[in-house]
Amino acid sequence: MLKSLDLSGRVAVVIGGTSGLGRAIALGLAEAGADVAPTGRREALAQEACEQVERLGRRSLAAPVDVLDRQSIDALRDRVLEHFGRVDILVNAAGRIARKPTLEVSEAEWRDTMDVNATGALRTCQSFYEPLRAHGGGRVVNIVSLNSFVSLKEVAAYAASKSALLSLTRSLAVEWAASGVNVNAIAPGVFLTDMNRKLLTETDRGRELLMRTPMKRFGCAQEVVGAAVLLASDAASYITGQCLVVDGGFLASGVNS
Repeated sequence: MLKSLDLSGRVAVVIGGTSGLGRAIALGLAEAGADVAPTGRREALAQEACEQVERLGRRSLAAPVDVLDRQSIDALRDRVLEHFGRVDILVNAAGRIARKPTLEVSEAEWRDTMDVNATGALRTCQSFYEPLRAHGGGRVVNIVSLNSFVSLKEVAAYAASKSALLSLTRSLAVEWAASGVNVNAIAPGVFLTDMNRKLLTETDRGRELLMRTPMKRFGCAQEVVGAAVLLASDAASYITGQCLVVDGGFLASGVNS
């Protein structure tokens, strides 16, 4: 392994790290040497992810968190600091999405999506800023979306929230650069998971997404790990305010046939 990609001695907190891409990232950071606290709302899933990290020979901590609740986030931060003594990496992978025609989206539904996907990340970044700054070389990695760049039909609230998160990433990168905290984002393309498998393999929407992906396949969770390890590592010491797109060529594509 390139020495600058080695995360040994680092401590990572992965919000939304108990399932899907978040869990893959949590385990990938552990494989790269970091101690990792993978967390989310459900305690049982946090415990399960924690055990997976420990099986890789790294320290972990099972502590659930609710990104809608600042006190819950602060309590997580304090438990992590008590357990590990430091925080070097914060990954914001928590999110929610619901498909509905925009005319039918209520203000409450819009607000809930923004609160989880954008404001939730703001809360965690604010809460963890001081420990990230304390040892120098702190890293924040926010998981945004293809919807931060292009529109996918009937997910306007999700698109707006992920666009806001990308903008927040850039703003924090500028504000925190002098403190030694780098803030970047990853925009995953279409990844096949247990939750979306039926949508992607059995619907016209799934077939169109596949047609628009030049690699002619969906991503698998492990394929986002390299980007996360890079942005969390010393190899990214001069990278901040950027978004690394991992999408099989989706955004670069025009006509595919």
